[in-house]
Amino acid sequence: MAKVCMVTGKGTARGNHVAHCNKKMKRTFQTNVHWKRFWLADENRFISLRVSARGMRTIDKKGIEAVLAELRNRGEQV
Repeated sequence: MAKVCMVTGKGTARGNHVAHCNKKMKRTFQTNVHWKRFWLADENRFISLRVSARGMRTIDKKGIEAVLAELRNRGEQV
């Protein structure tokens, strides 16, 4: 499975590793994603999402129900 946040859509970025001699080598910047369980009070169950640190902050701010509603409106299966 790809390292992509289910909430924000943030994925792996690509760039250069630049050495002291200014030599450039291709590299990837991995996202900080983790499997996290969230409690859905209205459905009385847990749900597991692969979220980044930014996605966890978004869920803390808006609430899990609002974030899931946005995901369902985008057409993603949760």
